[in-house]
Amino acid sequence: MLARVQSAAVLGIDAFTVAIEVDNSAGGMNKITMVGLPDAAVKESEDRVRSALRNSGFRYPRGYNVINLAPADIRKEGSALDLPIALGLLAATAQLEGAAFNNYAFVGELALDGSLRPVAGALAMAINARNQGLQGIVLPAMNADEAGVVQGCDVIPVQSLEQAAAFVAGDEVIPPHRTEVDELFQTAHLRVPDFDEVKGQGHVKRALMVAAAGAHNILMVGPPGTGKTMLASRLPGILPPMSFDESLETTRIFSVCPVEQRKDSLIVTRPFRSPHHTSTTVSIAGGGQQAHPGEVSLAHNGILFLDELPEFNRAALEVLRQPLEDGQVHIRRANYSVTYPSRFMLVVAMNPCPCGCRTDPRRDCRCSYGDVQRYMGRLSGPLLDRIDIHVDVPALSFDELTDTRSSGPSTQEVRDQVLAARERQHARANGSGARYNAHLDTKTLRRYCVLNDASKSLLETALNTLGLSARAYDKILRIARTLADLEGLEDITEMHVAEAVQYRSLDKTVM
Repeated sequence: MLARVQSAAVLGIDAFTVAIEVDNSAGGMNKITMVGLPDAAVKESEDRVRSALRNSGFRYPRGYNVINLAPADIRKEGSALDLPIALGLLAATAQLEGAAFNNYAFVGELALDGSLRPVAGALAMAINARNQGLQGIVLPAMNADEAGVVQGCDVIPVQSLEQAAAFVAGDEVIPPHRTEVDELFQTAHLRVPDFDEVKGQGHVKRALMVAAAGAHNILMVGPPGTGKTMLASRLPGILPPMSFDESLETTRIFSVCPVEQRKDSLIVTRPFRSPHHTSTTVSIAGGGQQAHPGEVSLAHNGILFLDELPEFNRAALEVLRQPLEDGQVHIRRANYSVTYPSRFMLVVAMNPCPCGCRTDPRRDCRCSYGDVQRYMGRLSGPLLDRIDIHVDVPALSFDELTDTRSSGPSTQEVRDQVLAARERQHARANGSGARYNAHLDTKTLRRYCVLNDASKSLLETALNTLGLSARAYDKILRIARTLADLEGLEDITEMHVAEAVQYRSLDKTVM
């Protein structure tokens, strides 16, 4: 007897439909043959399914069983096909029938006792089920909150193979699960570290506000203990709240990660990723033996913070070039090819020298000129060229350290200014695609960043003095545009250009 069960598998951050076709032939040896490019985890489902069926009170199908995973030319990975394979075997041996096979997709990993464990990619699979015109998807109860954010798709949570079979047969009615998205968004920004907790560093806070307003990348250089990490950790608090579309796209990325890495059913706060400097190229860019998103994708719509920048592997830093320019990362391997979104704000921090004391007036630097050159030489010019804002973070004075008053504006005050500036950028873009100034292309840059003669003269002097590249020139224009937006002005003035040039002043000393 032939049976067909609909399911799904994940490729990149998207899911594709998989048809589980099971043919049972009576007589001959008791054997299962699985075809359709299954990986090791899928092949091992035979043993899990056998035990799950027996421990759930079903008869394991005898005879020769052929299981085809269609389409047969795409490799199937993971354990999410356990449940549909088990249901297909039950249907092929006339132990189970029901109209749900035609209306629902089924995914889930089986334990040996027949219970269901969560799987990766449930959100993408629910979206795929809706796009395929199915009524809904049957999946493990632990994946229900994640998949329940999808509108127009009934999410049926089940605890075990026995419960899934009862639902298919119509013996048990399971109401669809719906995740309360509005409640999740109300919990965002409930407790974020405040900007005014950081002593001094007013000009650095100003630079971070400019970076947040225009989605610019920023580099902070200063001795240890000056507040670089504290300032970076407070940056998510001044960014605008995530929209539902941004949350859904970010959650899709986290959804395809291994289950133990995921905590929230819907990502409603902007990601803040801070990988250690020993991270490998694969962990930063993504990929591996099986395709998984890296830090540049996990930081999508949020912040990627790299502390102690020169200590990172040179190759790991160079892979940042493509996502910084394109907003996505393309990974090509022998057995797969995927593209992950990776539009993030890059925030990096570093010491001015190996010992960290070169710019500290109270401590003597132990580094020779050669040591400093080798230390700075770990960073390539093209990478630094892609960082919009370079700012020096000096050591704090005794008066600043002992001052008990609130230091500078609060997070809420800064966020209000950032929101107003970004709203001006959205209105100006008007659906053109470049929502933030940092992402303006050449055409829109020339349209929205017109300079008067005095500004042109000032910028020409800066370019000749600092030896800036054409990319750095464009970044100065984008920063100047953001500074004008923060003041609510349509025209860029000399003051905006002068401040924008100041944020590139480290080009000469760092590069």
